[in-house]
Amino acid sequence: MDYNTQRKHLVLPEYGRHIQQMVDQLLEVEDREERNKTAKAIIAVMGNMNPHLRDINDFKHKLWDHLHIMANFNLDIDSPYPKPEASVIYEKPKQVPYPSHPIKYKHYGRSISLMIEQAIEMEEGELKEALTRLIANHMKKSYLIWNKDSVSDEDIIRDMAELSNGKLTLAADFKFNQVKESVPYKPRKKFQPRKK
Repeated sequence: MDYNTQRKHLVLPEYGRHIQQMVDQLLEVEDREERNKTAKAIIAVMGNMNPHLRDINDFKHKLWDHLHIMANFNLDIDSPYPKPEASVIYEKPKQVPYPSHPIKYKHYGRSISLMIEQAIEMEEGELKEALTRLIANHMKKSYLIWNKDSVSDEDIIRDMAELSNGKLTLAADFKFNQVKESVPYKPRKKFQPRKK
């Protein structure tokens, strides 16, 4: 019995074992013209396997790249596209640095801190005051997401002053927008058939 686990590893399993066997046979063809003709036939079969992708701009280019990958970059044919380099294809992506900025009040999130920093840098005026009021209202909404009890306006004003090192202040007569508390999720009752 011949099991797939005992066979050669498939480089691109989405094309299946039959396409891989065609590519393996293509590598053994010695006549260059015959090899080019066979490669175009394999590309046509690969394209027929995914007809929904034909509208993509670089679909043919991707198929030719896949053919070279399946041939382990040993294919010598006249391709309409340049042969891809193995070092580029198998290159590992660069590590994305994890943000390590400490967040003083996690219930407000990092975006509130960034908005406060932007507001501090703005010139004094009506626009800065409007942004400060918007930030304060957003802070209250964020606070209510994590704390279902009502929050006092004084707490928000104190937290804003602390986060901005006293550089952002609200007018004494500032009124916060009415924030509706989110309705808690209630699971639906399970359906129970009537007893007869």
